[in-house]
Amino acid sequence: MNPRYDIFIPTANDRCLPKEDKAMGMAVKKTISLPPDLLEDAERVAREEGKTLSAVVQDALRMARRERLGAEWKGAQSYWSARAREKGLLKEEDLDRFLRRR
Repeated sequence: MNPRYDIFIPTANDRCLPKEDKAMGMAVKKTISLPPDLLEDAERVAREEGKTLSAVVQDALRMARRERLGAEWKGAQSYWSARAREKGLLKEEDLDRFLRRR
């Protein structure tokens, strides 16, 4: 049986909290299930860093979001860099010249 813990996870979903509540740092209570090994890791990190289990999970989710957005950004950057190279746009001056022709 997986242990279940109640943790607080802030939400950025506009349908869940009004804007003024999000700005004030409101949190929504959610129940999640963690496998025992993850729970032990999270509790160890919380003890070592002097944080609550909730804060450890929030930090992990923020880090995962940052990594995901970074990967998406790099993907978009790679795509558009390849399109620019195909058009011979290697320097800023090349881009300026290209845009003036349009």
